[in-house]
Amino acid sequence: MTRIVAGQARGRRLAVPDGARPTGDRAREGLFSSLETLTDLEGARVLDLYAGTGALGLEALSRGAASVVLVDHDGGAAGVLRRNAEAVGLPGAEVVHAPVDRWLAGPAAAYGLFDVVFLDPPYAQAGLPLPVLRALLSADAVVVVERSARDAALEWPEGYEGLRSRRYGEAMIWIGALV
Repeated sequence: MTRIVAGQARGRRLAVPDGARPTGDRAREGLFSSLETLTDLEGARVLDLYAGTGALGLEALSRGAASVVLVDHDGGAAGVLRRNAEAVGLPGAEVVHAPVDRWLAGPAAAYGLFDVVFLDPPYAQAGLPLPVLRALLSADAVVVVERSARDAALEWPEGYEGLRSRRYGEAMIWIGALV
């Protein structure tokens, strides 16, 4: 069963897979306001890992990104992602149904380099694939990580620089870039 939430990408209502924790409207608006000062989304290649509803990647498309690859391991989520991409009606969205770590270690290389990456794994998941992800990023790529505000502060691995962080209720969003 999926539930519907309002105010997602381009004013369209997006379905939410069971067990998903979509980024809230306030957090998403704040995030995209920050991104506008850090990078140009026009023509950007976007990667949305642990995509869930796809709201972040689809929002990037609505703001001018050329393409978005939405990756989620859950079959139900992948189906919801396909329906949400279709409902938004913007070209350039591709849904990949695969475990993120496995996809990053193999097929991801065929996609070329990404300019913006969103990582929003389940809060209970330990570790982030930031070291592996580095090989898939363009020189001026921006990486956005959403985690529980109760978690320890994100420590960016070598090769990344933390730029901004902000708390939105139970969510903490960190924005970083390659150095």
